[in-house]
Amino acid sequence: MNNDKEFDSNRFWLVREDVLPEALLKTIQAKELLQKDDLSINEAVKQVNLSRSAFYRYKDAIMDFEKVERKRFATISMDLKDNAGVLSNVLHLISSFEGNVITISQTIPISGQANVVLSIDISQLNSSIKELIEAIRSEKGVIQSSLIVQG
Repeated sequence: MNNDKEFDSNRFWLVREDVLPEALLKTIQAKELLQKDDLSINEAVKQVNLSRSAFYRYKDAIMDFEKVERKRFATISMDLKDNAGVLSNVLHLISSFEGNVITISQTIPISGQANVVLSIDISQLNSSIKELIEAIRSEKGVIQSSLIVQG
């Protein structure tokens, strides 16, 4: 590896625990103590003999692979009537299906309708994405709704 290369904070590695440096292992231990016990950060780092600065340096960079939340996303395109409350009702409907709206992109209304594209976290959805799309289509003020991508 070229030592002049900058490291990419969006690049991830899968590393065996037994080769991790001591500071990372102690950060893991401190994070586990914070989750299961009612301790302050000062108390947790003291128990594992780790400096606070090392804990803060590594705490957001290391996590248990087994516990990483795997999210699933869907992108939905809709044409909505330009009436008060239509988008709000759709968002409420998505919430009732346990969907979590991540992004909303809306065009300026033309001829009484606007296109809205939603990115939704569907990892906790309490029904199928097909049922959600059908429910959106039946909502008052929705002209059309379609699934663009799901992953």
